Formats: sequence, C-alpha cells, structure tokens
Amino acid sequence: METLTLLRYGGGMGSQMRSPTPMPGNLWPQDMVITVEDDSQALLDLLWIREAWQLDPVGSELPPRLVATPNPEPASADADREAWSNAWPEIWRACLTHAAEERDASVFDRLRASSTRPQERLELLSRLHGPSWQGAFGGDAFTEQHEEWNLARFEERTSPSAVRKEPERQCLEQLVPAWRAGLTKLIVIPCHGTFTRRVGDHALLVTAETRAEVTDYASALRSFE
Repeated sequence: METLTLLRYGGGMGSQMRSPTPMPGNLWPQDMVITVEDDSQALLDLLWIREAWQLDPVGSELPPRLVATPNPEPASADADREAWSNAWPEIWRACLTHAAEERDASVFDRLRASSTRPQERLELLSRLHGPSWQGAFGGDAFTEQHEEWNLARFEERTSPSAVRKEPERQCLEQLVPAWRAGLTKLIVIPCHGTFTRRVGDHALLVTAETRAEVTDYASALRSFE
C-alpha cells in the first residue's frame, strides 16, 4: 500500500502530498510532489461574492455555482452590482492564474529575514498573496455571512472524514502520467458538477465533486496528459 505524507499549510497555500521514504510496493514515485490547493481565499471570496450579491458575470470558462449557496445579501447603495459583474471575470482569471503559479520558497525566506526592508516586505507580501477582490474594490462586499460561510468551509475541509480521504492515491494510475506531463498542482473549488480546466503548464482546476468521484477524477487527470 502507498504510504503518503500530507502536509497542510495555512493561508490559502493548500497541502502537499508526497511519499516520505522508498518502500517495496509503493507505487507513488519518490520525487512526485503534488500540491492540492483547496483553500485559495481569493478564489473562494470571488465565488461567494458572485452568489451572495447575485452578480451576473458574462464570459467563457466561468466556474459553476457553489454547492453551499449563501443567502442573497440585501440590496445596498454601496453595492454596484453592474460594475462588480463586469469586473468579476477578469479578476477571476487573474486570481486563478496566481493560484496556479509555483510558489517561490525564497519569498518566505526573505520575509523572515530581519534584514528585509519594510518596502521590500510589502512588495513580497503583495507578490505572495497576488490579486484579489479587495485589491480592486475594497472590503465592502464582505459581510458577517461571509465569515460564517468561510468558517463552515474550514470545518468541512478539516473534518476527520475529509482528512482521511485520499483521492490522489485512488487515481494514482492517472495521476502519475499527468505528473510526468507537468502537473504539480490541483486547484479544487467547492462548486457543482464537473468543471475541469488546465491552468498554465502545471495546474489543473477541478470541482470538489469531481475530485470526490473516482471515475470523474480519473477522467479529469487524463485530460492533462
């Protein structure tokens, strides 16, 4: 049986899956490291805003609706739904592109270094966090319901039953060829149905429902080969 190490990080950095030591019968390649990005706050914020504020963005390649649908926020003079709807697709694409990027470990080293100047630290933090809805429109869209929704999502992802699941091991036959073709990151969004998109050279976007179903997940991974 494959023995895997699952390292979970905070702050929208997802988790990494790897095989810690060579073992007879372990089919997980020793040098294969797969990042599962299922907590990108920038993407989750956008998905929540689209539904809570009943936005109607137009464009191709937009993700499906959330499984856990928030209650509609009441009409407000501060909420320019038309402007928000028009801007949503571009911000989504920018945030998705950033989520798919490989993280530069030197950024964390420079942030921790006491010699890093304040201005450089701000630039590094901006580079680390990337684009966001707040960067474009501020925080007016985020209400108390947003915090409650985020908390429910966190509890769902960190529940014992969720932690025990290993979809990547179940679909190892399809995952290894995808990794050999360049796949290093899986971006998972809590949306309905199947929605699989290649993002850049190294990432694949899937819904949580796709990742939970072996047949659907295997098909998604094969699309990267």
